[in-house]
Amino acid sequence: MAGPVRQTACRLLSAVAGSGSSGAVSDDCVGAMARIIPGIFKHSRCRNSVYPHSDVRRYPVPDESVFWTQTYADYQPPVHESPVLQGKEWADPDIDNPSFKPNWNELDGKVNRVSFIGAYEIRDGCPLNPFGRTGIRGRGVLGRWGPNHAADPVVTRWKPDGPDGRPLVHPASGKRVLQMCAIERQDCGEWAIPGGMVDPGEKVSATLRREFLEETMDNDAGEMAGEVEQFFAAGTEIYKGYVDDPRNTDCAWMETVAVNFHDGTGSVVGRFPLHAGDDAAQVRWMDVGEGVKLYASHSNIVKRVVDMLEAHW
Repeated sequence: MAGPVRQTACRLLSAVAGSGSSGAVSDDCVGAMARIIPGIFKHSRCRNSVYPHSDVRRYPVPDESVFWTQTYADYQPPVHESPVLQGKEWADPDIDNPSFKPNWNELDGKVNRVSFIGAYEIRDGCPLNPFGRTGIRGRGVLGRWGPNHAADPVVTRWKPDGPDGRPLVHPASGKRVLQMCAIERQDCGEWAIPGGMVDPGEKVSATLRREFLEETMDNDAGEMAGEVEQFFAAGTEIYKGYVDDPRNTDCAWMETVAVNFHDGTGSVVGRFPLHAGDDAAQVRWMDVGEGVKLYASHSNIVKRVVDMLEAHW
């Protein structure tokens, strides 16, 4: 790998791993991080499709024209602003509203307009998606111009092998089989991590706990409230950055902080009374493996947990 790319990848990996990292970065890890660097990673779920919850078709963006540094003289994307944004407290005003004077690339009051990727460009008065063209301008259904911050709690346990709770070992790999708490999204029918948007001024740790309770326990921990609080008091950050999300546009995009909360003994999280609530149609313990298909970039996030815990894939 070229020196500058490796240096950038190492810097991003260190930021994700935290200050406790030993500093030794494998080539596999560097390669994985390099794939999400602007100018290298090409998003695919937010190109060449009909925009979600609309009949607006994105302007075609071939692989050779994704990055803004690549010339695309014929690029004429449509503008789409979902009517659901009008009058919502959680949504920015129209970009041409004279009273809307955001502080880009910084904390704007309680609204965090800082991107995990770094400073983004403002072009024609609009933030520019750092990962390139999507075939559509405007915000679509996203509330914020620029980065829209989410938090994803990846809650895991070892799959039990019988009533004694011993972890099941996969016969092919000899490794323990990991299960994650997954929800079926009502808006698209895909299975996903039970995450959600970070409210203005809210700490990410609070978002992680709130979203899990809302989507997997119908916001009612009951007698287990104390155990739930303790369980979510500590987790391991596994990813912080851009999400290849079908809602992304040229002017608005999703970013997330994903944190793993793992119940190594199965004595805590395995006892949570799961029942779908909020935006979830169903909730269940899902076996994690190579064939798992999840919403947006969630499979990539879960793969990081698998690698960290040395589980079967």
